[in-house]
Amino acid sequence: MSATAQERQPLWPEGKAPVGDGTFDPANAFITVHKPEKPNGAAVVICPGGGYRMLVTGGEGHGIAKWLNGFGVTGIVLEYRLPAGRPFVPLLDAQRAIRTTRSRAAEWGIDPARVGIIGFSAGGHLASTAGTHFDTGKADAEEAVERVSCRPDFMILIYPVITMDIATHGGSRQNLLGATPAAGHMELFSNEKQVTDKTPPAFLAHALDDKSVTIENSRMFRKVLADKGIPVELVELPSGGHGLNGYKGPMWDEWQAKSIVWLKGLKVIPE
Repeated sequence: MSATAQERQPLWPEGKAPVGDGTFDPANAFITVHKPEKPNGAAVVICPGGGYRMLVTGGEGHGIAKWLNGFGVTGIVLEYRLPAGRPFVPLLDAQRAIRTTRSRAAEWGIDPARVGIIGFSAGGHLASTAGTHFDTGKADAEEAVERVSCRPDFMILIYPVITMDIATHGGSRQNLLGATPAAGHMELFSNEKQVTDKTPPAFLAHALDDKSVTIENSRMFRKVLADKGIPVELVELPSGGHGLNGYKGPMWDEWQAKSIVWLKGLKVIPE
């Protein structure tokens, strides 16, 4: 099933990308919508990794969209703004991408109740942040898109950074929170501490030999979700390191195959 890519498009009106402190950013975030030939209604916002310093939009972005297209899923690659110590910037972009997907569901052939998020490494932190920090829409917002829920219906987190605490990836934390994090920000962005009974189901995959982002990130998130009764699966891969041998090989294939089975179990995609 081949796919077509829509034009790359900005998420925010020009000069109106919010920083989270009442100010705006001259930079913008962008999405590219990859539509399958035969969409089944499911959609996934894709958050590439890169340590919150850069974006790995190939193997962890457009390549993932094309893989999802093969199962009838619309893949929406998010080029979020890099934080440079402004921690709310990537989250605001991810929330906007989810809202945009829902608000344009009819146009894009999407079921607004089957909009998920996938993230890799620091992009996994962003995806898990979107899954633990969300709202149902701002009823009094001027823009119609802002009145739509930004809660993802499911999360797929691949070798994710989850915590900003001891087990974190130091570079991601410094790039997100700055050299001296503001009071409360380490806890706020430690997503294992932000889980509630409204947090969506999650699929995680992580290599045991990941030296960059320890598997304890995924294990702690899995435990907290399970303790809350939220459907969660963690695939502990025996090898592959961070990036799973460069996005190829048996470990990469394994998480992809198992995540599709998981999505079928959730009835996100048909059997």
